[in-house]
Amino acid sequence: MSESSARPTQGRLLVLAGIVLLAFNLRPAAVSVGPVLEEVTEGLSMSHSVAGLLTSLPVLAFAAFGAASPWAARRFGVHRVTAFSLAAVVVGLAARAAVGTTWAFLVLSMVALAGMAAANVLLPSLVKLHFPTRVGAVTAAYTTALAIGLTAALTLTVPVAEAFGSWRAGLGVWAVVGAVALLPWLGLLAHDRTPESAPHEVTLAQVARTRLGWAMAAFFGLQSLQAYSIFGWFPQLWRDAGFSPTVAGALVGLLGAVSIPLSLYLPAAAARRKDQRGLLAAVMACYPIGYVGLLVSPHDLAVVWAVVVGTGACTFPLILTMIGLRSRTPSGTAALSGFTQSAGYLLAAVGPFAVGALYDATGGWTVPLWFLLLLCVPQFLVGLYAARPVYVEDELAR
Repeated sequence: MSESSARPTQGRLLVLAGIVLLAFNLRPAAVSVGPVLEEVTEGLSMSHSVAGLLTSLPVLAFAAFGAASPWAARRFGVHRVTAFSLAAVVVGLAARAAVGTTWAFLVLSMVALAGMAAANVLLPSLVKLHFPTRVGAVTAAYTTALAIGLTAALTLTVPVAEAFGSWRAGLGVWAVVGAVALLPWLGLLAHDRTPESAPHEVTLAQVARTRLGWAMAAFFGLQSLQAYSIFGWFPQLWRDAGFSPTVAGALVGLLGAVSIPLSLYLPAAAARRKDQRGLLAAVMACYPIGYVGLLVSPHDLAVVWAVVVGTGACTFPLILTMIGLRSRTPSGTAALSGFTQSAGYLLAAVGPFAVGALYDATGGWTVPLWFLLLLCVPQFLVGLYAARPVYVEDELAR
């Protein structure tokens, strides 16, 4: 894959456009259900427990399919695998909007989420491969696109559904957007090739033998547990607090929108630092502040807590940046990304399902919020450990 460094500027711009458009489409598959979860639940006769499983599917998909992405990229070519992954997102999103049974909806959601998982794992290695000296800047660009796509899915799904009189339209529109994002990757297929294995290539099994690999996986898992619980269930939390579906969706959209300007700043700021612990601690502290605020005043100060929790969720672009900063080579980045996200999402899968089960059992949000609040402690500790200035290749060498 080293031939990318010799490509003309036009080819690099095509790759950059492909990365940004891909990133924009990697969150609607996961979060667009949240704003219309009640309508989907009623329309498909789901229980709250099955709805909890639905909100857990993104993390299950990452755990199941993310680990295979680095191997598939080495075997078939990174651009081919990325294009195939995005095609799976488009097909899954379009088909699930048309089915009428719960299990068909779940299966097709998994198809879309599997594509999302594979592409998400490959993004840090694509940045390291094509832009090795601009990891912070390009990561800032694509994490901002992630944030915009997230915000768009959270804020526009309900209005589109209401405009067309069906939650199916609100979910299906994201397949059209994904199809547009596929175009640059189709243009890159002719330039892809199956790379030859190198003797120094880093594998997931090697990363699994390092302390840094496990620290990154635990940190990523705890952060993702928080994020997918928030985006899966906070629309319902604010609806239960007395807001209309549209306003509840707008509040979660505000929560996601906070990450747009911060995603432009934080990755570049992290890349300028050798040690990211201080920056990370400041962002992570917003989670417990926001949860306590929601316990005290979920309605009157909803906008304030949406902004605070949204700032805490910006731990996500930071850890994506750290994957590139904690490795020295594209191979190391791909392996660390695959292990961090696949192992991390096994842990994260507990979150949305547990929040749904606690909500179902108690009929309120006090216990689920305390659950998320207590998990901030291990997230803080393991995050600071992972943010130390060390490299996975150096740990392997030792």
